[in-house]
Amino acid sequence: MDLKLFIVGGNSPTAKELIEVLRKRRIRFQAPPDKAFDPEDPVGIAKLVTDAAPTQLINLADFISTNHSALRRAETTEDRCYQINARLPATLAEICNHLNIPILHLSNAYVFDGTKKLGYNENDETNPQGVYGLASLQGERAIRRHNNHIVIRSGWLFGKKKKGLIKSWVNIVKKNQGEVQVSRRRLSPTYTGHIAQAILAVIQQIDCEANVWGTYHYSGLETKRENEFVEQVIKYAANHDESIYQLLDSIKIVEQDVHAPEILNSTLSSKKIFDTFGIKQKSWHGDLQDVIKSLYGGESLSNADSEESESEESDAA
Repeated sequence: MDLKLFIVGGNSPTAKELIEVLRKRRIRFQAPPDKAFDPEDPVGIAKLVTDAAPTQLINLADFISTNHSALRRAETTEDRCYQINARLPATLAEICNHLNIPILHLSNAYVFDGTKKLGYNENDETNPQGVYGLASLQGERAIRRHNNHIVIRSGWLFGKKKKGLIKSWVNIVKKNQGEVQVSRRRLSPTYTGHIAQAILAVIQQIDCEANVWGTYHYSGLETKRENEFVEQVIKYAANHDESIYQLLDSIKIVEQDVHAPEILNSTLSSKKIFDTFGIKQKSWHGDLQDVIKSLYGGESLSNADSEESESEESDAA
């Protein structure tokens, strides 16, 4: 079959990585602007997809795609979060069902409650603790109503197009003379380029008519507590930043208790995606070094917070 993809959420960091790979591989795709996907206009969305006549649809739209601080904002902008993470997937699943094309949907670990000690697997019971998780779970359920579906829950994403939180940690360390506050949570750092490659590997096997429908987890190779990850960020930043290098001996990372909607443990087991597709987890350390290096490529670190807050609406859908 001649692979032709239709990407929803093309402005998300993962979508940008995927599009880069598709261009290199010369795989055909369409990724209309995010504003074209208004869940209140299902007829308009259906026309877009029908006219494109894709062989598969990929939904990467997500309320906190570029901005992790939107996890808390979802609690007060509930309707917007449900629009993107619940109603849009429901509309897309219905359209794909009608057109008889497969749908791949990117979800997240916030469908769980975070109380498990080990990494979550696909059979674990869901129990969202906040609006974002509840909306994401509704979206997953809508996708599963379409027989030919893949749901991939990803680990905690970072990348060259998703570095706002990393920027703000670096800024805070400098501003507070080495002190930074973090949550007492455990996460699975996952580079956006790696999740994009995993998505492409799944897409290609679907294209070969493999019967692999269902839910999968994909995350980076090594889990970390947030304080350990931030420590790594500071060490890598010190290679490029004299002021951070001078602070290395006085770094103080203060852990705070985790409060909903944040969850204590968002780590994921990626065994099933390896057993089914042969997709291996990758180390994220080299990519974290590259992301931090890119912070110092003439880009002002002091813009971190304003950039994140300004991008919320445009990047969310």
